[in-house]
Amino acid sequence: MAGTLRTGTSGFAYPGWSPGFYPAGTRGDALLPAYAARLAAVELSGTYYRQVTDSQAAAWAARVPPAFRFTVKLLRSGSLRAYATDPGANLPWLTAPLAAFGDRLGAALFRIQAGQARDDARLDRLLAAWPSATPLALEAQDPSWQVDETHERLRAAGAVLVVTETDEAPDPPLTITGPFLYLRLRRTMYGTADLDAWAARLEPFLADGRDAFVFFRHDERGATPGHAAALAMRLPQHAPTSAQGRGDAG
Repeated sequence: MAGTLRTGTSGFAYPGWSPGFYPAGTRGDALLPAYAARLAAVELSGTYYRQVTDSQAAAWAARVPPAFRFTVKLLRSGSLRAYATDPGANLPWLTAPLAAFGDRLGAALFRIQAGQARDDARLDRLLAAWPSATPLALEAQDPSWQVDETHERLRAAGAVLVVTETDEAPDPPLTITGPFLYLRLRRTMYGTADLDAWAARLEPFLADGRDAFVFFRHDERGATPGHAAALAMRLPQHAPTSAQGRGDAG
């Protein structure tokens, strides 16, 4: 079975994207349904600064179609404590609200900050304490993490290494460690040729049955949700279907 591609952006609550991406006048609670009508996933970015609540997660899940998926960037302060001190004490409360997303949860995005060099012991503690019901996408920002030893630890735990493209580091290798690919496209500009190139790189993974989340950065003009839609249109055979549950989403 071919894999599923879900593209989106980091965040959705940007009224300034109207009328370029959102219909004119779209505001408040109408933003998420309008977003989900055109894109298949969102990376929640506000949750990096404010812990998501059960009620908030349930309300968001109720506003999107069954095939839509949320990935949740976990609270920065809680992630720092879970990584640096005691994951067993910090991960339960950090991840517990995610259950309210139900089958619309795609993954939890856990970030190890830039400047935090590779530490195998801390990673092992984090992976051992991670709740098995929550798909983990790990973004390790320091280059020292990009080694086989890290990749093997993530594979053994079924965790996904986040692949991030920036202006300073374009065309990153697509290192697969878990059941799906998680790609963050953070360059300042993406043109037609760039989207064509990414579609060509993603197709072999999707054709091999691997699911993928691809998120573009937020921008003030509303160009990036258009990029996300354009990338999905290049690979229509890998669009999600309304009948898909979490297993199909990765």
